[in-house]
Amino acid sequence: MTTVTDTTARHAVRKVRLRGERSPLASVGLHLTLIVASVIAVFPVLWVLLTSLKPAKYATTTDFFRETTFVNYTNLIRDTEFLNWFANSAIIAGLSTLIGVFVSATTGYAVSRFRFPGKRGLMWTLLITQMFPVAVLIVPIYNIMSSLGLLNQPAGLVITYLTIAVPFCAWMMKGFFDTIPREIDESGEVDGLTPFGTFFRLILPLAKPGLAVTAFYFFITAWGEVAYASAFLVGDENLTLAGGLQKFVNQYGAQWGPMTAASVLIAIPAALVFLFAQKHLVTGMSAGAVKG
Repeated sequence: MTTVTDTTARHAVRKVRLRGERSPLASVGLHLTLIVASVIAVFPVLWVLLTSLKPAKYATTTDFFRETTFVNYTNLIRDTEFLNWFANSAIIAGLSTLIGVFVSATTGYAVSRFRFPGKRGLMWTLLITQMFPVAVLIVPIYNIMSSLGLLNQPAGLVITYLTIAVPFCAWMMKGFFDTIPREIDESGEVDGLTPFGTFFRLILPLAKPGLAVTAFYFFITAWGEVAYASAFLVGDENLTLAGGLQKFVNQYGAQWGPMTAASVLIAIPAALVFLFAQKHLVTGMSAGAVKG
């Protein structure tokens, strides 16, 4: 009797274990799907990289490894204002990221922790401003920057990027701060810290994932944005990378060699920032969505 019972129990455990296992066919299908998705994701990047290494006469062909050369990169750096564009983008993206992280973090913390007159209105304002597309905002922001004398100035573009990115990042940081126990703030008060001291010394070190996501968002927004950069900046020496790329396209055709070489060089800083922040991205985005 005991033997029958043990055998039945073993069969039951085996069936339960097998239910969580995939069949060979399902496993093959899953791996094929992942392979196809990976190829689709990598193919455009690989195409741009290989095209940047081809002479102009083979730019629109599939002869990727025929007469491989770095002439597109040398001509780009030597014959264009690429280095100026790169420097302008680095300055604007760097300032936007630093100021944007500070403003978003302090705003998110204030909304998360304190009660003050106009709090609900501020939260609604942050939410509503995210609903307007670029096409609607670009004209009024252009007029404001023109009246302030900030057109064709890096400061004007930095303020613009803060305008469009801070509302979203402040909401995200609020959700992240909501997950940090208030007892930490209370312990800071007991130790004699001011609200600013508590924020900078106790809360911010715990908010690194959220700060990393916010910094990444600001950097990518400022680094690759086209519409505002093209409208607010003129002159080859004042353009950002996004605006400079348009110089390689005209009504008669496109200079694929320099344009693909520039695209590869533009992608490197963004990839480095992503690699630096990736360990915090999932944690920061998921935590910020808990109590948005």
